[in-house]
This record gives sequence, structure tokens and C-alpha cells, in this order.
Amino acid sequence: MSEHVKDVSDTSFEQDVLQAGEPVLVDFWAAWCAPCRMLAPTVEAVAEKYAGKARVVKLNVDENPGVSQRYGIKGIPTLILFRDGKEEERVVGATSKDAISRMIDKHQTGAVSA
Repeated sequence: MSEHVKDVSDTSFEQDVLQAGEPVLVDFWAAWCAPCRMLAPTVEAVAEKYAGKARVVKLNVDENPGVSQRYGIKGIPTLILFRDGKEEERVVGATSKDAISRMIDKHQTGAVSA
């Protein structure tokens, strides 16, 4: 992983994601998934852009089936944005940096609801 993207697991998910004080974007992925590998640089760029404002983590679905089943992950890549321990938004499949940024911006602390 990079300095901006952290790996999380079934055992660390509660503390790293659900108890986080800021929005957390979770990238559900697997090593064999070509779209996941294609999305990785985009996720990295988003993590760098939001450093200090939101957390970006990756969860390998093959190594962590508990969290993957808990959130009904059927296809990967799946990005889920959590805030205050709750799922706020989900995107399945590859997406753009702008789309991910809009999703995070919408759920930032202090953001004005439209």
C-alpha cells in the first residue's frame, strides 16, 4: 500500500472504518480482479487529494470474507463510503476520480445538504 491508502481486515474494520472520526472510503477488491487493478491508481489519487479530510482504505475480499458478506459485496470493485459508522453511498464497478470525489464531498463533515 501507499502512504495514503491503508489495508484493513475483518479484525481491524470496526476500529479503522466504523469508529473513524472522518468519512472513510472502502475499496473492496481482489488481486485477481483486473478492473480492481485498473481502479487502484484512481483510488490512490483520491486518497492523496483527501489526505487529512477523509480516510481511504482497501479490503481484500478473498482474505476478509466476514466484512464482505456483512455488506453484501457481490461484485468487485465496490467502493463504499462510510460516515459515523454507517454506509452512506456505494459504487460497484470502475468509476472516475471525479465521481468518487463528488461522493466524498457530499458526505464531508459540515457539508451543506442540497
